[in-house]
Amino acid sequence: MAAPYRTIRDIVEHEVEIRRSRFVCALAPAATEEAAREFVAERRRHYADATHNCSAYVIGQGVRRADDDGEPGGTAGTPMLEMLTRRGFADVVAVVTRYFGGVLLGAGGLARAYGGAVGETLDRAEVVEMVPAAVVTVSVGHAQAGRLESDLRASPYALRGVDYEVDHGARVAFEVAVAEDRLPVFGEWIAAATAGRAETALGGTVHLAR
Repeated sequence: MAAPYRTIRDIVEHEVEIRRSRFVCALAPAATEEAAREFVAERRRHYADATHNCSAYVIGQGVRRADDDGEPGGTAGTPMLEMLTRRGFADVVAVVTRYFGGVLLGAGGLARAYGGAVGETLDRAEVVEMVPAAVVTVSVGHAQAGRLESDLRASPYALRGVDYEVDHGARVAFEVAVAEDRLPVFGEWIAAATAGRAETALGGTVHLAR
């Protein structure tokens, strides 16, 4: 069963200094692993002179990656990843760039620094709550299609697509994403908007911004 999660709206950056080392953390929304990797690569190009560019990302419900980029194993990418997951974030990539200041922090100090940099940057991000939603296909005859499309576009429901060639062109189908807790209300809304003449079918699950 799909679960709600949190993501961020835009890229955010924050810098902290710990015992003369600079830790520059950047977070970005990333809906795919490819997007996350591209962001990591861009930060590494931008900060090519840094001592380390460590990264972590969570994509969807299953993809989790962490990279220590030369720091002792488990002291950088892992605490960054743990901070993201512990606070319920997904579809987010984090890169922490370190400029070594000459003072060794030890394994515990590194883990606190990298994880803390991500946590402080999350505190500054615009958070978006994502909730599970069902994809509902609503089909009506052509006579009702124009009015229903207009109503859907003006409604709080997310219209994802329109197919004008259902049943050999006899009907029009609208694909709508509806938050799971609003499905009963949506059913009543569709019945009222179409005088009960619409056919509906439940499809897969996606996530919507609350």
